[in-house]
Amino acid sequence: MDIKAKSQSRDEMKVVVIGAGIVGLFAALEIQRTGRHVVILDPGDPGGRQAASYGNAGWVSPAALMPVSIPGLWRQLPRLLVDKSGPLVIRWQHLPRLLPWLLRFFWAGRSWKKVEACAKLRFELCRDSVVDHQRVAAEAGVSHLVEHKGALFVYPEKSDFLASQFYWEMRRRLGFKVTELDKADLQKHEPNISDRYQFGVLLEEECHVTDLKAYCEAIAELIRNRGGEFIRAQAKGLMISGGRLKAIMTDERSIECAQAVLTAGIGSKKLAAAAGDRVPLESERGYHVMIADEGKTINRPIMPTDGRMGITPMRQGLRIAGQVELASVGAPPDWRRAKILHQWLSSILQSPPVVSDKVVDQWMGHRPSTPDGLPCIGPARFCRGLFYGFGHGHTGLTQAPATAKLLAALVAGQEPHIDISAMSVHRF
Repeated sequence: MDIKAKSQSRDEMKVVVIGAGIVGLFAALEIQRTGRHVVILDPGDPGGRQAASYGNAGWVSPAALMPVSIPGLWRQLPRLLVDKSGPLVIRWQHLPRLLPWLLRFFWAGRSWKKVEACAKLRFELCRDSVVDHQRVAAEAGVSHLVEHKGALFVYPEKSDFLASQFYWEMRRRLGFKVTELDKADLQKHEPNISDRYQFGVLLEEECHVTDLKAYCEAIAELIRNRGGEFIRAQAKGLMISGGRLKAIMTDERSIECAQAVLTAGIGSKKLAAAAGDRVPLESERGYHVMIADEGKTINRPIMPTDGRMGITPMRQGLRIAGQVELASVGAPPDWRRAKILHQWLSSILQSPPVVSDKVVDQWMGHRPSTPDGLPCIGPARFCRGLFYGFGHGHTGLTQAPATAKLLAALVAGQEPHIDISAMSVHRF
């Protein structure tokens, strides 16, 4: 085969992955396994501060089944517009633009039957996540960054736990071990838990990543070592001819390709629109604050159910992350949200970290969320060769491995191992 023929063959097997967050990195890795040459396109570093992958709570949670929207949540809208300290807030000045998305969001959670159907679909994207992350971490030489210690959900009273039985019974039915802990058992597992919490639930299947940036960098290096290419540029548009993808347009040049996967998080909305698919994708803006800690404060990730944030022991300190702020993507951060997360620490723990007033990092990022709690996975409607893998909301880290396998199958022209019709953009 001459040099020109080799070049043509390489181009035919090239796949551009738009976005170098955790979903894009896993997708690139799985697509590489099919023998294709991957080119990862992102204006920032893999898993850098621009990505939701950088700043989340680091939980790999197979039990993250439930969508955010549940029956009756719509009744809380007035309070969500007024209360700026709760776990879910809406900036009222952005309400007119957000209203169409919110109406679909509330409608998606109109009945427990709808919630259960969504949860069962999400389970297919979550069920093998721990094993998959452990496998990839081992391949990348960073097994130590994925710790399997379970996760603890704590309740002020057992009655609060009983009020949320739908969630836990659903998990039990799907095979999760749900270990209930009274106050004495809770103290044995986490001696620093405040007396505010009288009851807990331990999910042993959960694991967590102790350094998200280093984890993403290690996966990126694995992709490079296997022949993958990274281009630091912003995807600006698509070149489509005869209904088929021809190239990705960047701010500097065009990258010719016959296939691409769109895993650009919140940035996927504009590019999907350029392909003719208008997806109701909004940012559930999340914050984190990282507190200096000697690593002895808590043993495993904890979620106080009255605060709705994840508290995770990480290499850089203790991370408090989560809650939701709905506002326009371009709106400036409201750092009071990070301060609220920090203030929660004193009510959750008996003995706050030794240097609990020392904030070593704070961050705001965009969790790309569809109104129905399901990501968009599948082919574009009007552009052959383009495939979608975005909209994972709070569970991008957990759902990345399964999403990557589905995208790799689609790129290779194979039938996905699960029915993904409910995740198609056709539903919008």
